[in-house]
Amino acid sequence: MNRSLVRHWIALLLLPLLAACGTTPSSQHYLLTAPEAPLPQGMTPSIGVGPITVPEYLNRDSLVKRIDSNSLAISSTERWAEPLEDGILRVVALNLAGLLQTENVRLYPWHPKRAPDYGVKLRLVEMDSNAERVVLVAEWFVYRVADDSTVARRLSKQSRPLPATTQNGNEVAAAYSELLYALSQEVAASIAEAQGNPAAVSAPST
Repeated sequence: MNRSLVRHWIALLLLPLLAACGTTPSSQHYLLTAPEAPLPQGMTPSIGVGPITVPEYLNRDSLVKRIDSNSLAISSTERWAEPLEDGILRVVALNLAGLLQTENVRLYPWHPKRAPDYGVKLRLVEMDSNAERVVLVAEWFVYRVADDSTVARRLSKQSRPLPATTQNGNEVAAAYSELLYALSQEVAASIAEAQGNPAAVSAPST
């Protein structure tokens, strides 16, 4: 068999592989977001946000969806545009800045000589979606940084229904963003109460 014939057969064998590569769906990337809020007008209280921890099964760039109690589906095309811990940290910080109307929000780790008045730690227990709803379960801890005294510590569960028509990544990311805002409202309320001003939490703009 001459070389030209061999090259011909190799090319024929590679055609299906090339065609398969050409039809691979492109990845979609999603962000968690904070709702629009009035621009912060003050510098107090000063808030430090972090660290944020997530379960190991969520520690990936792919969106994870729950099939049943013990089964998960890891998407090959729907991905977070940033590490999930970083996205949660960013959004919670923005939420608290708007809710408490303070520009003085710092991300963990902060400089020890410029410690904030209050620290906020967040540990996600669950962050799941299925065909019907999204669920967020998180333990949050607010403390006074100066003396490490506890302000509030709670285990919070938030959930939202998903549209019945489809469960795409954009809807899941938007629903998670709503749950993180509801969680941030609880945290902001505990800080406002510790300051003796429980009515200080602002609503987002409409």
